[in-house]
Amino acid sequence: MKEAEVKALLVDPMNNSPVILLKDRNSSKAMPIWIGEAEAMSIALELQGHAFPRPLAHDLMKRLLESLGGQLEQVAITEVKEGTYYATLNIRTSAGDLKEIDARPSDSVALALRTHCPIFIADEVFDQSAIESPFAEEEKFHDFVDREVRMAEFRRRAQ
Repeated sequence: MKEAEVKALLVDPMNNSPVILLKDRNSSKAMPIWIGEAEAMSIALELQGHAFPRPLAHDLMKRLLESLGGQLEQVAITEVKEGTYYATLNIRTSAGDLKEIDARPSDSVALALRTHCPIFIADEVFDQSAIESPFAEEEKFHDFVDREVRMAEFRRRAQ
């Protein structure tokens, strides 16, 4: 399994459909998943830190989990069949049991963002669907700056 993060929420210019880009935390590859508009709006609101005046479906799911004493431990995108992705929610119940619940990846990601739980992608799904991240060069630059550039040295040379 590859741990992923939501790298971007984009719009496919070919068909005007929302696409979520899940990036492998340990490589420059990412996996696009086309999602519905309602799920895209829910994900976008959470990514931007905005709340809807009334709870959206994913807010309600989170509140239900919390009120029942459950906890979302992780979501996993487990397979792809005929272009359709499948995911599971791994929920720890108040009794301590682990339940695996079938879910759509878009709902899983929206709930994972709200509960701050990890997102995983099965290796075979990732290998089949991953692309080079369009943000790879930008990430390499930021990594270089974070690891290699010493600001004190930079300031001294700039003077």
